Amino acid sequence: METKHPKQKQPSPPFPRQEQASPGRESTMQPKPDYGVDSYHGLGRLRGKRALITGGDSGIGRAVALAFAREGAHVAFSHLAEEAADARETLTAIERDAQLAVAVKADLASAEACQTLVRTALQALDGPIDILVNNAAYQGKSVATFEEIDEARIEHTFRVNVMSMFHLVRAVLPSMKPGSSIINVASIQASKPSSGILDYASTKGAVVTFTKGLAQTLIERGIRVNCVAPGPVWTPLVVASFNEDKNTQFGSDSPMGRPAQPAELAPSFVFLACDESQYINGEVLGVTGGKPLMS
Repeated sequence: METKHPKQKQPSPPFPRQEQASPGRESTMQPKPDYGVDSYHGLGRLRGKRALITGGDSGIGRAVALAFAREGAHVAFSHLAEEAADARETLTAIERDAQLAVAVKADLASAEACQTLVRTALQALDGPIDILVNNAAYQGKSVATFEEIDEARIEHTFRVNVMSMFHLVRAVLPSMKPGSSIINVASIQASKPSSGILDYASTKGAVVTFTKGLAQTLIERGIRVNCVAPGPVWTPLVVASFNEDKNTQFGSDSPMGRPAQPAELAPSFVFLACDESQYINGEVLGVTGGKPLMS
């Protein structure tokens, strides 16, 4: 069977002109992101495990939720109220494989919402959380000048992208047993920040630091902590954050010549969640299409 060149396996720029308000909707993107519904085949590597994924309604979170389910895990995921339609599609895709899936509406900008999400997931999944994926993130519109990133936006971005990790980990730890895994989501923005989304880029630097520090202490309890750092990925975050001109060429500056599709990120999360990676702890796994994570 002929194997395609990696650059040619997924859509490449130019893309149709499109721009959305935040939070973006995956259902209206063109082309629609590939989250693996027709291509991801599980091997039972997470059979019997329970996973909580934040931001599982679309993008990377949706692809990870589907992959985990097809690997045998029961899955709970959070979503914003505005993302209910996308969340229903995620549920439908998982339930086709007869796996338990639970969608929980939650705005992770508050500690109370994070704690409620964990309690709801524990009850719905009827058991301890084995895998926590801190994926949900806020990225505001790209701006032309530093002064346009105002105080309210900075605070909201840090509450959702950084503080929620602290709250969620604190809430989930009492239920986690040795062999559990926490996977955080950083970005190439942590090492190659774009000035127009500097608040977002700064939080991703914090995610890396959080991962490395938390890994050192939780391994004493048998819990591993790692991080996935994507490069350009075709998700609703993109069309909601950048203008139409940038969206048409998104990912063209990657060595791949295109952005990743969410389905191309999911195997990295499966790897870090399963027992095959048991000696990997405190690492940042780059999925960037060849863009170096460090200068």
